[in-house]
This record gives sequence, C-alpha cells and structure tokens, in this order.
Amino acid sequence: MAFEQNRLRGQGFGGADVGAIGAAARNRVLRNTYWLLALSMIPTVLGAYIGVQTGFSLFAGNPFVGLIVFLGVAFGFFWAIERNKNSGIGVALLLAFTFFMGLMLSRLVGAVLGYSNGANLIMTAFGGTATIFAVMATVASVSKRDFTGMGRWLFMGFLVIFVAAIANIWLQMPALMLTVSTLAVLIFSAFILVDVQRIIRGGETNYVTATLSIYLSVYNIFSNLLVLLGVFGGED
Repeated sequence: MAFEQNRLRGQGFGGADVGAIGAAARNRVLRNTYWLLALSMIPTVLGAYIGVQTGFSLFAGNPFVGLIVFLGVAFGFFWAIERNKNSGIGVALLLAFTFFMGLMLSRLVGAVLGYSNGANLIMTAFGGTATIFAVMATVASVSKRDFTGMGRWLFMGFLVIFVAAIANIWLQMPALMLTVSTLAVLIFSAFILVDVQRIIRGGETNYVTATLSIYLSVYNIFSNLLVLLGVFGGED
C-alpha cells in the first residue's frame, strides 16, 4: 500500500490531481479498515461464546504463568501480522488473533452473564463502545486539529494502567480495578481518535495494521465498560 501510494504521487502534473489521488488512497485505507474491523467482530464473538461454553480461563491456575502465556501468544500474533500485513495471510492472522482475544474475553463475559441482567449489561457495553467509536471517528474526520501528537502521551498512560492492572492480579484491590477500568476507557477512546486521524492524514497506509490498532482500542473499551457496568449495575 505504501509503495502504491508513492507510485501514485509520482503521477499527474497538477497539485490538485496529486491531492485527489492521495485522498482517494487514504479513503480506501479507511474504508478497508472499517470493513475489516467489522469482520473481526465475528471471530471475537465466536471465541467468547466458545470460551463461555467450555469454561476457558487462561488465568485459572497460576496467574503469572497465565500472563506470560497470554503476552507470548499476543506478541507472537503482533509480530506475525506485521510481517504479513501486505498479504491475505496478514488478514487471516488478524482474524485468528481476534478469535483468541474473544477466548480471553469469555471469563469476563461469563461472570457478567451470572447476573440476572447480564445480557442487558453486555448490550449496554456494546452500545456504549459503538457510540464512543462513532464519536471519536467523527471528530477525527471533521476536526482540523491535529491529534496525532497525543500518541506519545497516550502510550505512557497505557503503560501506567497496564502495570497497575498486572499488579492488581495479585493485589485484588477493587478501588484500583475501578480506577484502571475508568482510565482505560478514556485512554483507548483517545487512541481511536489518534489512529483514525492518522489514517485520514496519510500517516498509516496499511489497513491491516490500522485495523489491529483500532481493534485493540475497541476491545479494551468494551471490556472495561463491561467491568464498570458489572460493578455498578450488576443484579444478583
């Protein structure tokens, strides 16, 4: 995609023609990203369903071992997807990764379904996530402000909540869990803003990479909204 975009920039004689071609390429990346993001929801839901039905839990035994296995599998997928991002293999790997993430989500989904209003909480979290995504994507599309500079600060914030979340596996502090979940919703919402605008402005030219970034934000928004809804709205 990057090669194609550079080749197109070399064609045409007027600045308007080059700009139009560049805009068309960016719109194509954005359109393909949204399409693949929507498609990735299918294996995620399937993975979560299978996980709930089978009682899958990577952290059921030793939490430390479960964490190491999860990180190993996740970063293995990241490496493989990036390496094959320009081919259909990259798309297949991305969909396989979303299935794995669905499995990882199943323990939380199963716990929420244990509430009498669990199904409603899940739909509320889904609706909230969709609303956040729509708002952030719209702002990124229409705003003239450059949000891409926020990326570094957002990454630092992510590292802080990531370390706190890992620590809380052993600390089991409800207040820390709620703080992490609240901050995660805010940080990953802002990540969507940054990632979508990066595509629109031509900073990201590969739709597989773009989809992976946005998927992770959507996934984390949904899961943390579900945690908050379960704590404050769960009915026995």
